[in-house]
Amino acid sequence: MSTRIKMMLVVNLFSLLFSTAIVHSNQSRVPLRSLKISENVTYDCIDIYKQPGLNHPLLKTHKIQMKPSVSRPELKMQTWKNETSNKRKIGCPTGTVPVLRNTKEYITNSQMFAEKHFHPLSADSPGTHIAGVRSSSGPFRGVQASFSVNVLNVGKDQVSYSHIYIGSRSENQINYISAGWIINPSLYGDQRVWTFGFWKGKDGKRCYNTACSGFVQVSKVIPIVEPNVLKPGVPRWMHYSIHQIRTFLKLINAFVLSLNIWKRDKNTGNWWVTQLMKDAPNEDISYWPKELFNLSDNGANMVGVGGVVQASPSGSSPPMGNGILPNGGPQDSGVFTNIEIMNSNYEQCKMNSFPIEILVDSVKCYGLRIGSEKRFPHLGFFFNYGGLGGNSCGV
Repeated sequence: MSTRIKMMLVVNLFSLLFSTAIVHSNQSRVPLRSLKISENVTYDCIDIYKQPGLNHPLLKTHKIQMKPSVSRPELKMQTWKNETSNKRKIGCPTGTVPVLRNTKEYITNSQMFAEKHFHPLSADSPGTHIAGVRSSSGPFRGVQASFSVNVLNVGKDQVSYSHIYIGSRSENQINYISAGWIINPSLYGDQRVWTFGFWKGKDGKRCYNTACSGFVQVSKVIPIVEPNVLKPGVPRWMHYSIHQIRTFLKLINAFVLSLNIWKRDKNTGNWWVTQLMKDAPNEDISYWPKELFNLSDNGANMVGVGGVVQASPSGSSPPMGNGILPNGGPQDSGVFTNIEIMNSNYEQCKMNSFPIEILVDSVKCYGLRIGSEKRFPHLGFFFNYGGLGGNSCGV
């Protein structure tokens, strides 16, 4: 066989292998199944090892962790009468995970809102108002709270959300993780309540949910971002853990989100999100890999909980909490209950066992009132918050 023929065979073989690799690569991006749950919401079931979250440059050598090192106990709680639970699950095939199908508009809007996302470690943000509690006496290993969610009338150019958060700052660097519920018509295209996760890492990048790479989805049935349709008078329940604790409070005629941000997984350094289930096994949803952060190895400097709103360009502010000032009982306005933190020794304790700051920047429109643990011991350390908003809330 001549040298020329051998060279041609080698070139043809290489071309065949290269084209096969391309076909395989293209096929890996094709979802095994697509699930449309409403008119503008579709989840694609993607190979767990091919999910877009792993495309982050800091995760080139990351190995997926399928389960947290420590399992969470199942949720144990008393309930109100006529309670209903949100038990809808997506149901992707084994080996795949649900990823919200991101339109170009959603990606663009997500990047814009990520840049505008307010957190207590950032500079003042015009048109943003807060009502919450925080502690800067870290290091902390985590924070937890249960909080109610109600239907709110939020304009297309307004945002209202409630969340728990942890953060660390060193000179000009910030690490930050936030999770909760949000109503943002410009981002999601409707006025529904959506669960969300937000992070800012060591490369300065910030992101919502799975709109960019970095967040690793593990559950095949529950995504990190999901819409919830609330009906007046019909409660719905969600229970999250960002590790490693559990808590829950039930409130009649309200949706309650039980959420925890706890110190990273002890064995891997990853920050897990787990949904605590009632009368069912817990579901480990996903995690933020340790590679995304550089200031959280020894815990967070600050923890907090509260509500946030962003006004429209005209200066009109949306309602916060359930839209009612905290002048009544625990169930009459927005509420955060059983607010607890994990100290530097991984000991769980009430948040008010540390020095706390009350943050309310527009008393004309929003308020906050610390609750009485003596009168309502089952609520732990709690506070009511919120307000109607309006055109005179200030800047």
